[in-house]
Amino acid sequence: MFDYSARPDLLKDRVILVTGAGRGIGAAAAQTFAAHGATVLLLGKSEDHLSKVYDAIEAAGHPQPAVIPFNLETALPHQYDELAATIEREFGRLDGLLHNASIIGPRTPLEQLSGDNFMRVMQVNVNAMFMLTSTLLPLLKLSPDASVVFTSSSVGRKGRAYWGAYAVSKFATEGLMQVLADELDGIANVRANSVNPGATRTDMRAQAYPGENPANNPAPGAIMPVYLYLMGPDSNGVNGQAFDAQ
Repeated sequence: MFDYSARPDLLKDRVILVTGAGRGIGAAAAQTFAAHGATVLLLGKSEDHLSKVYDAIEAAGHPQPAVIPFNLETALPHQYDELAATIEREFGRLDGLLHNASIIGPRTPLEQLSGDNFMRVMQVNVNAMFMLTSTLLPLLKLSPDASVVFTSSSVGRKGRAYWGAYAVSKFATEGLMQVLADELDGIANVRANSVNPGATRTDMRAQAYPGENPANNPAPGAIMPVYLYLMGPDSNGVNGQAFDAQ
């Protein structure tokens, strides 16, 4: 596991948006960031799931989060603009953005992968991620120390058979992170890095490996050290790097 111990107030007064915050790694990250002092903006498709995370954060006495129902598969450009305007009006800036939301799509040979399925995965995993990043970048630049964290995968660093659109989308994720990091280097107080979570006890992992015993993988909360490191001030100056959570 990534070796890092975060002080309790590491993220005090920071405003951090987490996509896919309703379940799995996104929910764990949101609750962990809140536990370290951040005001977390919970973005996801299911308001019910987001509300449960909201309630858990409130019950723990952490800073009040915000629920943002937002469908990354169907959102139109003007909706991203409206989202940015709302965040600016309510919070004034953004100190962190965790791109966690993604879908796996069919695990099948490329020859058998339909165009519709390929484009759906790319829409959620790449296009929406680009739209969020580009639209929210001005708000991130208002922060004295902002971090964008992209969620990658081992199949986005070395291609593997039958991982189809998901693997291609994660290669695109790494590429977007690298281009953004290079553009920001030395000209903005914003850094961009990627994290490969590794095998983690999530619904997506169970979908990809239905025959696997989930208990053999760590729970999402166990892989949080690298997320805390990248969202906090201790990673200031770290830019364009690909990290492994495990």
